[in-house]
Amino acid sequence: MATPHKSSKVFKLNNGETIPALGLGTWQASADDVYKAVLVALEAGYRHIDSALAYGNEEPVGRAIRDSGIPRKEIFVTTKLAPIDALDPAGSLDRSLKNLGLDYVDLYLMHWPVCLNKANKSHPGIPLLPNGKRDIVFDREFTETYADMQRLVETGKTKSIGVSNFSIKNLKKLLASPEFKIVPATNQVEIHPYLPQTDLLEFSKKHNILLQAFSPLGSSNSPLLKDETIRKIAEKNKVSAATILISWAIWRGTVVLPKSTTALRIESNFNVIDLSEEDGQELENLHKVTGVKRFVSPNWDPIDVYGEE
Repeated sequence: MATPHKSSKVFKLNNGETIPALGLGTWQASADDVYKAVLVALEAGYRHIDSALAYGNEEPVGRAIRDSGIPRKEIFVTTKLAPIDALDPAGSLDRSLKNLGLDYVDLYLMHWPVCLNKANKSHPGIPLLPNGKRDIVFDREFTETYADMQRLVETGKTKSIGVSNFSIKNLKKLLASPEFKIVPATNQVEIHPYLPQTDLLEFSKKHNILLQAFSPLGSSNSPLLKDETIRKIAEKNKVSAATILISWAIWRGTVVLPKSTTALRIESNFNVIDLSEEDGQELENLHKVTGVKRFVSPNWDPIDVYGEE
């Protein structure tokens, strides 16, 4: 049985910067909830906060960081370029920094490998066509967006850049593009035992891209926390199912971003164990029993964001 301890592991990024292995996710958290959550997390010992322009809560995230009293340099802050701003990464980063009230972020990610039509005012973040589909700009390649993002590192407004929701196919396309210069520091994707993304993990390690796991506990009412195998491993180690899932992500060498707005859960999610090889492998193979399940899958039709060759 492993002993729970506060997470202290850090990973080194491909540019020499370091990133705490465990961070607080803030997706789907209201302004009031996220402000309190970030304060609780920082007080509990978290030093990594993951945000995004598209979450609509950068302002309270930044306010909580400032109000925590913890020096800015001690906190790793991520935000993301929204698809609606894919034509103007520089302007969008400036907007995020203004929202956050910060001079720089540690990591700036392309949220999706898609560009949406900002001229369409049907929705501030996800403009729709009359047929209900997302209004996608097809003559803007994500490789062009990334080329513009590369220039942001020189400005000092972000220390690192990366991507999110990228498949192996799209990573290969990015790495082979003519203007490509900076290897993404990270790729943030959905990862948990029902969706281990093993091939993507192997590809990423080969190319020195660190994977970050979002929705590591599944989604609302997730079956992961009730799964018999996960609960059995949790009982054996005398910890919660959530602790097992978070610890497994770190055991695999990935950053993990559990999201909660409940103080007790935020605090307990920061306790991890050193998973045994036996337990780690059992979780690694769980998808072979349950089948592969993705909980976060927006409709980008006709683009198949997750598709492989």
